[in-house]
Amino acid sequence: MKRIASLRVECGPPPTISYPVTPAPHRKQTTVSTSLPNSGNLKHSINTRQLTMIGMGGVIGAGLFVGSGKAISSAGPGIVLVYLLTGLVVILVMRMLAELATASPETGSFSSYASRELGTWAGLSVGWIYTYHWCVTVAFESLAGAAIAGQLLSGPPTWLYALIFMSALTAVNLAAVSSFARFEFWFALIKVTAIVLFIGIGIVAIAGLFGGRPAPGTTNLLGRGGLFPKGYTPSLTAALTVFFSYFGTELVTIAAGEAKDPVRAVRASMASVAGRILIFYVGSIFVVVTLMPWNSTQVTESPYTAVLNQLGIPGAQTIMNLIVLTAVLSCLNSGLYSSSRMLYSLAQRGEGPRPLRRTNGAGVPVAGVLTASSVGFLAVVANYFLPTSTVFNFLLSSSGSIAVVVYLCICATQICGRRSRTSEQIATLPVKMWGAPYLSYAVGLILVVLLAGMAFTSSTRSPFALTLTVTVTVTGVAVAAGLVHQRRSTALPPTAAE
Repeated sequence: MKRIASLRVECGPPPTISYPVTPAPHRKQTTVSTSLPNSGNLKHSINTRQLTMIGMGGVIGAGLFVGSGKAISSAGPGIVLVYLLTGLVVILVMRMLAELATASPETGSFSSYASRELGTWAGLSVGWIYTYHWCVTVAFESLAGAAIAGQLLSGPPTWLYALIFMSALTAVNLAAVSSFARFEFWFALIKVTAIVLFIGIGIVAIAGLFGGRPAPGTTNLLGRGGLFPKGYTPSLTAALTVFFSYFGTELVTIAAGEAKDPVRAVRASMASVAGRILIFYVGSIFVVVTLMPWNSTQVTESPYTAVLNQLGIPGAQTIMNLIVLTAVLSCLNSGLYSSSRMLYSLAQRGEGPRPLRRTNGAGVPVAGVLTASSVGFLAVVANYFLPTSTVFNFLLSSSGSIAVVVYLCICATQICGRRSRTSEQIATLPVKMWGAPYLSYAVGLILVVLLAGMAFTSSTRSPFALTLTVTVTVTGVAVAAGLVHQRRSTALPPTAAE
């Protein structure tokens, strides 16, 4: 019988060829191979081209097209620096995750690594917290997509559109992992093409070469109160929105467990994450605040549409609605995938209900997909009885800063992983964190300061409190569950515990 390993808070023991898993009493020692993904009955059907595009598209979420307007109105033109600095932190965190993932590609990604390096309580906690976040995101994106579809084709109620989107993408994820990969490949291609075209048009307009319109110069950047017209404190509020927008970059390390060549794909995707963040996010936001006044109502509502309208692009509203709808459906699709695979990984390690580890003939964890999608269907039901804004606000507030918590766990895991390796083992790592361990400590400190700042800022205090409640509750349950399993393993005779 599979038992959870003994709880431990220190870094794990040094590995040799494989990573040892601390055994519970009377349990035979097992190992997790570094050469093959720990994916059980999952199918290795995602090719390198698909995984690379999934990694590219994972950076471009609905938060960029929709949430950036709120961030711009909060911080002013200085939001470009907020995106840049926050992006640098995310780049460093993803480098840490790449070091872990290329050494041992697993479906559970950072949750599996946290269990190995920090202890079962850590992997269990971050796995369930991450699953909660994506289940909430799935619910949010289904309602957001329904609202956009209602603008494109009015008539049917939003809950009906949400039901259609949830049903369709749940069916895609239930079919086979190759179905998810194909859909996500095309979703990602559309998003990447759209944002590259937007930046290209924006650069031409900034140079004063678009349709005879004069170059804006620094009028919108510095001429309306400076870079931070409201001061520096609102930048912290904006940082929360920005972190939420960046979340999803880690998806490629979860999908690696079902990739044909995981190490190569993860290495390629993570190597380009810096360029993708700088171009897609920082570049496009710079175009927006250079061409449009930061305090414009149109920018707050839909910054990319506002720019296209100002440049006289015909059908700008419809074009952007279609692009945003694609981003929303992509995020919904990814959310169902990542949360179901995390549930599967937790169950595989004995840290989740056993039924969640079962797969069908196509290698799909059906119970995990249905569990992840159930939250979205509940949101559809809630949307039928409650106003859309009520559902939106609750969902967003309850998972607002979970991204920071997950990143902090990745940081701690990488630091402990480095401590448990010899210099010879570190030298053979396919990907290495820059400036380790000092830069890793610096990133961890930044994340802690950011969380502390949210606690003392009025506009972020509520989402921080809700996120803290979720984190503490899940961690408490995880520790309690681990202790129960540990005591049962100790009490059982050797033949029963193995």
